[in-house]
Amino acid sequence: MLTENRSIMATIQQFTQTIQQRQIRHFSEGFKRRKVVEIDKKLVSVSEICREYEVSRTAVYKWIYQYSKMKKRHEFTRVESESDTRKLKELKERVKELERIIGQKQILIDFQEKVIELAEEEYKVDIKKKFGEKPSSGIGTTGKSTP
Repeated sequence: MLTENRSIMATIQQFTQTIQQRQIRHFSEGFKRRKVVEIDKKLVSVSEICREYEVSRTAVYKWIYQYSKMKKRHEFTRVESESDTRKLKELKERVKELERIIGQKQILIDFQEKVIELAEEEYKVDIKKKFGEKPSSGIGTTGKSTP
C-alpha cells in the first residue's frame, strides 16, 4: 500500500512538473507569424501544430487572431466535412424543389379561383361560401304565405 502511494505521488509530481514547464515556455513573434502563415496557406493544420510543438489549441487560435492576414481582412476559412457539405447541398436542392411545388400549387389555386369567379358571373350563382352568412337550409321561401 505504501509503495502504491509513493508511485502515485511520483506520477503527480511528474505531471505538475510537466505543467510548470509548459507554462514557462514562450514562442517568438516570428515563430508565431510563420506558423500562422502556414495555417493560412493550408500547409499545416492547427491540430498538427498543437501536437508537434505541444501548444494548446487556444494558444494557436490566439496567434491566428493576432497575426493572420485573412483575419484582418475579415476573410474566414470555414472547415466542413464532406458529409456536411453534401447534406447542405441536398437540403438546398430540397428547398428549391419544395419552392417549385408551392409555386405550381399557387398557380393552380389562382386558376381555380378565376374559374369560380367566371362561373359565378356567368350563371349568377354564389359558388363560394361566405363565412359571415348563415348556411342555407335548402328550403327557400317564395315570399307568399299559404293559408
